[in-house]
Amino acid sequence: MTQQPNILLFVTDDHGQWASGPYGNLAVCTPNLDRLAASGVRMENAFTPTPVCSPARASLLTGLTPSQHGIHDYIAMRFDNRDWLARVQTLPQLLQKAGYRTGMYGKWHLGNEDTPAPGFDSWFSIGSAYPFLHFGTREFCRQGRMTSLHGSIDAIVTRHAATFLQDSDERPFFLLVGLSAPHSPWDGHPQRFVDLYKDHDFVDIPRSESYPFGEPAGESLSVDRRREREHLAQYHAAVTHVDENVGRLLELLEVAGQRENTLVVYTSDHGLNCGHHGVWGKGNGTLPLNMLEESIRVPLILNWPGVLPAGARCDEMVDHLDLFQTLAAAAEVEIPPAFDYPGEDLAPLCANGRQNKEWRQVQFGEYGPMRMARSRRHKLVRRFPDGPHELFDLASDPRECRNLVDEPAYRLPAEQLSAAIDTYFGRYAAVDTNGLLGAALPQHNLTEAWRQ
Repeated sequence: MTQQPNILLFVTDDHGQWASGPYGNLAVCTPNLDRLAASGVRMENAFTPTPVCSPARASLLTGLTPSQHGIHDYIAMRFDNRDWLARVQTLPQLLQKAGYRTGMYGKWHLGNEDTPAPGFDSWFSIGSAYPFLHFGTREFCRQGRMTSLHGSIDAIVTRHAATFLQDSDERPFFLLVGLSAPHSPWDGHPQRFVDLYKDHDFVDIPRSESYPFGEPAGESLSVDRRREREHLAQYHAAVTHVDENVGRLLELLEVAGQRENTLVVYTSDHGLNCGHHGVWGKGNGTLPLNMLEESIRVPLILNWPGVLPAGARCDEMVDHLDLFQTLAAAAEVEIPPAFDYPGEDLAPLCANGRQNKEWRQVQFGEYGPMRMARSRRHKLVRRFPDGPHELFDLASDPRECRNLVDEPAYRLPAEQLSAAIDTYFGRYAAVDTNGLLGAALPQHNLTEAWRQ
């Protein structure tokens, strides 16, 4: 490698893996993501470390588990002025020190949006105004100064991110683009995209499912079930709108002659249920919290012309902790030894599309005092201290309908995955930020699920 590559990182809000063309959904229009995947590497089994916004984003930008960095639930934008990441160095801080020009455009969701976060030369956030709307007039934070703008929120973000790409600065750049269209409310998206889906039957979403292991919560309570079809059209329109904005920035890279030396990554903070299992929402769409596949699976596409193979599919289980290591390695950044980092660089895994038999065989996740270990076949969900716990056989029960945790025939996988949880979090959890502390942790918002 002769020079540090540019890095363009898209982190979309609530974009479930199932809702994108590269992952086999023929009902949703995502031509730019399709092209990215066709000329890059698609991670077939990509997961979030936690199925809710703020801790997932913190894990991606720090390479640490929530039980290491200490963010365990979504942060209300104006809940307080705490510097939630003060104890760690983030990827943009490391890249900035390594000579990168760094920019954040869109949704930050790791503290007060009205104050630029450390590590960024350029800052344009969506601001902390509530409620959040996808179209209208709202205040944005530009370099620490508030400005009122009107229009589609993601289109405004993309337009300003374009100015970052058009800068004549010759340093390599890191640009984080936080697009938020798929997040609720599922309303207010461009009508030209909504019209694409007005006649769709959305057959890819099971209609007769219910979730027998909890009660509706969060967005599941707020969604109008009488308007589900309209909400689905709006959600799919949001994904297509995201895709259009991705395409606009990719086109700018081409025009500027920067495409060949830019690593482009597309992912989401976590997944989303849109009626799957009868749930609307992510990990906090039910009480107790859930680790449903739709909540934890995310799209992850890596595209670097001439370096990563084109059209490759990687089947190993990976997550945002690995993505952190991958971006740091691509930029040749030295990661400080203050923490024990769980992730691994994905580049060797992607090379020539070959599978690495030594890659880990268990994927882990957490959300407050809930923890998960998932092998290829089985998924164990443990809720500390007293349960309820769940074990699913994903081979015979991919829709996670039958809890087998107390079945004698499944005692061995339950014990093995339980031991794996203890070993993993025994290593990757700090004493004072461990998710098992639950209610003793600093409060992120007024409705944390484990406090209810």
